[in-house]
Amino acid sequence: MRVINFAHPLTPENLGEVEALTGRPVSEVLEVPSQIDPERPLEPQIESMLDGVGLTARQWQVEPLLINLPSLNYSAAVLLAQLHGRMGYFPAVLRLRPDADGLVPRFVVAEILNLQAVRERARGKR
Repeated sequence: MRVINFAHPLTPENLGEVEALTGRPVSEVLEVPSQIDPERPLEPQIESMLDGVGLTARQWQVEPLLINLPSLNYSAAVLLAQLHGRMGYFPAVLRLRPDADGLVPRFVVAEILNLQAVRERARGKR
């Protein structure tokens, strides 16, 4: 499974937590800088970030991918729309939380959110 990281670097411990939660090995972490220029339109910037990942159209659709979203909410929203367009479904995303027991500020993996499953459950509320 590939992790595409648009946020702060993930630690080896984080990757171990991901593997434990998913039952799959992490084969690669693709680090994608997600800084945006607030003076420019957002959509082309996000599209450029995704183009820079270097996956083919087929890879976006069939490879197991886990996304660590950017922290900026509107970047995350546009990124999800772009990903859905490329993948044909919503991706699984990583949710991190602060480690309450840590002496040094750090984050641990809280859960893996299967956004496509969330969408399917929400359809029942129509």
